[in-house]
Amino acid sequence: MRRFLNDAKVFDSNRVLRYIAEIGQFHRIQGSKDLVEAARFIEKELEKYGLNPKLYGETYDGKTEYLTFKSPVAWDPVEGSVEVLGERLDTFISPLVIMAHSPRGEAEGEVLHITGDSDWDNADGKIVLVGEDWRNAYRKANESGAVGFMAYRRGTGEHVPYIGLFLTKDDGWARIPAVAVPETLAGRIIGKLSSGERVKARIEVGAEIHKHQTLPVLYAEVGEPPFILFTAHLCHPKPGANDNASGSAMLLELARILGNLWGDSDRFGFAFLWIPEYYGTAAFIERHADLSKYYTVINLDMVAGSSDRSGSTIMLVRTPLSRFSVVSGLLEYYLGLANRRGSDLAGNPLPRAPFRAYPYEMGSDHDLFNFFGVPAVMPITWPDRFYHSSGDTVDKVSGEVVSIIGRAVLAASLALSRATPGELKRFARGYSMKYLGELAMELETGVAERLVMRGVARDSRFLGFKLGYGFDDRPWLEWREKGVLSAEFIRRKKEGLAGEYERLTREAKVRTQLHELLMLGEMLPREEAFKVLGEEYGEVDREKLGRLVEVLENAGVISVLG
Repeated sequence: MRRFLNDAKVFDSNRVLRYIAEIGQFHRIQGSKDLVEAARFIEKELEKYGLNPKLYGETYDGKTEYLTFKSPVAWDPVEGSVEVLGERLDTFISPLVIMAHSPRGEAEGEVLHITGDSDWDNADGKIVLVGEDWRNAYRKANESGAVGFMAYRRGTGEHVPYIGLFLTKDDGWARIPAVAVPETLAGRIIGKLSSGERVKARIEVGAEIHKHQTLPVLYAEVGEPPFILFTAHLCHPKPGANDNASGSAMLLELARILGNLWGDSDRFGFAFLWIPEYYGTAAFIERHADLSKYYTVINLDMVAGSSDRSGSTIMLVRTPLSRFSVVSGLLEYYLGLANRRGSDLAGNPLPRAPFRAYPYEMGSDHDLFNFFGVPAVMPITWPDRFYHSSGDTVDKVSGEVVSIIGRAVLAASLALSRATPGELKRFARGYSMKYLGELAMELETGVAERLVMRGVARDSRFLGFKLGYGFDDRPWLEWREKGVLSAEFIRRKKEGLAGEYERLTREAKVRTQLHELLMLGEMLPREEAFKVLGEEYGEVDREKLGRLVEVLENAGVISVLG
């Protein structure tokens, strides 16, 4: 199996770095013309490589729905500025000064730092300064008579943060201009206000809101189904080097290589998908995809982290246990091999970068494929102190990390497509034992073992060996409206339940466990679904998750079968 990593030496990280720089020239906000131009740039590159891509034109119009998402308005920034404490920030310095989807407008007045609910009573006529929960705070600012909105995000230092409002046609209340400022500038403002001084500011937002804009979904295939599908989200602001010009650029390089390497004897064809995060994947699944064609999905998101990025770690987010697949193990195996450099005193290999595999967690386009039954994994780098900020520039990405992840993804894909059934069977048996062994050190794994064997049985149908076993589904619930669940979606279903849903899902781990519980609930009885969720994640808040299930049932998102 190691031979496939050697075959993956054709992966060219320098080509990826060059593409990161080129894609980073587009201000790729969802609903903007630059996002479309970025997709057309990639389309032309694919054509140079002899591929025949399809660019599906879906719609940003503030009202069209894709699964659980409603598209934001079609919006383009023009120019904007902030003047405060003798300092001027404008869009020449960074386009992120304008919060994505902000209405146009000007505002001048005293700054009010919002630290608690009572502060909103004094917001009338003020420019409010907010450091968290920005969309809800923006709505309160409009409702309380504020004339302008300034946002900052902790941890971004001197860089301008990327904060999007994702406004739709339903948000007619949105009137005031919204800008973003660096944490350092916000700190100076807060310091002045805390000492009793008054701070005045002037903000200006120039933006164009259109009736509609193209939501680009760019897709290409090499070979015949079944396919291994590679995906990356193309959106995010200029420069957005690691997030996610890096994944989009790596996807281009994989398309170039696999377009040349694919042969009739390969077990799989290869498919490539560039989309705006979540919205594009939802549109693809709902309107264009035949999901039966795909064996697995590898989602490339933030694949170029470096030591400049707070000691960034290469992470592998595995498939959820409900979608167990050997794909997770192969990627983990090849990431480990590609990450080796030198040896310790005893001759054992040392890692080039920190690396670890993690249980399934949400946060990118792999989620939707898992929800719809296609096992999906994600290599990613984290943490990143330049995340969603003007500091996410190409000079801070790591060619070494690009090489590690790119070669590992390519090697795993070649192994899946070309290894013998005997090799893959041996690997599947070994990885299944390893995975269950990790769980068994802490917990009982009775139900988990059945799900692992079910997943291996699915793998075996594609990979040409016999291993694992299935079982008859005894579902506890039906997930009627699949997709990423959010307070905004629940508000559209039944407004009175949105507040409780939002309160209960503030922790990311609860959101992940809820969605996995729904996937498990479609194949297992209630008690078994909760039991295996505990086997997968260790500690779960059963009371909170149970109440969330009731909220979803009352909103009509799921049906409890008994």
